[in-house]
Amino acid sequence: MNSCWNQTRVTYFQFLPFSSIPEIQGSLFCLVLLMYLSTLVGNILIIVITVVDAALHSPMYFFLKNLSILEIGYTTSTVPKMLVNFLRKRKGISFLGCATQMYAFSVLGITECCLLAAMAYDRYVAICHPLHYTTMMSWNMCFLLSAVSWLIGILVALGQTTFIFSLPYCGPNRINHFFCDLLPLLKLACTDTYKNEIATYIIAILFITVPFLLIVVSYIQILHTIFKMPSAGGKRKTFSTCSSHLVVVTLFYGSGIVTYLRPKAFYSSSSNKLLSLSYTLMCPMMNPLIYSLRNKEVKQALKRLIAKNINM
Repeated sequence: MNSCWNQTRVTYFQFLPFSSIPEIQGSLFCLVLLMYLSTLVGNILIIVITVVDAALHSPMYFFLKNLSILEIGYTTSTVPKMLVNFLRKRKGISFLGCATQMYAFSVLGITECCLLAAMAYDRYVAICHPLHYTTMMSWNMCFLLSAVSWLIGILVALGQTTFIFSLPYCGPNRINHFFCDLLPLLKLACTDTYKNEIATYIIAILFITVPFLLIVVSYIQILHTIFKMPSAGGKRKTFSTCSSHLVVVTLFYGSGIVTYLRPKAFYSSSSNKLLSLSYTLMCPMMNPLIYSLRNKEVKQALKRLIAKNINM
């Protein structure tokens, strides 16, 4: 048995700051706070217009509403604690708090991977099988795809978090990150973590790479259908219905795959922090902008909502 079990167990983890310079810490706090508030406002606005505007009561916007709910939770699972730590000398989190944070972050992250695949399937059916769209993408199917995405996230994250936090942690307790992420925590375990690292890669392959491949296959079929259209205007109009989703997928999966699937020899704590910021804060903030700027129906719904409130 590992000697760590006879030593004092870690009950508190301490996050290392982004910088030791106080002025930079203050600037980072303001920047992160502004980005977080922008994320909340943008995604809440998407939720509101997809609920109140009857023109957006379709499967595509049902999934978009779910995505915005996920983005709010995904960001909130890490950013408020990071903001508090910017203002504190002792930047840390309890053992139980760390486990809770990892579980919430994992649930929302894995669910989002699955939901993005469901959104790609919705676009595939709409473009490649338009005559059967209403039957293939019924509301029952939409709710089923959403529920399955959440169920996969909840169950996989539960197993993963239990696996990580059943390891012995007896020091050091300093996490070179801004939240309780898998790889930085594994480095602190005072036992051999080879099996855990393999399990982490397997989970990443199954629930990051596989949904990504399903998205790629869907878009290959979509592009094949678009290229066969005789009208250039029809091609542009059809592609515009899925271009926003394609941009979101590229941003989210690009940073996620580089973070969790790159070889250990290329792992760097500093680069990992920057990559984590991109998918925990940048992507959720950019998604409402991408969908509102590149989607004509969302822009029109937003104008109707503003006009309605002005005329009240």
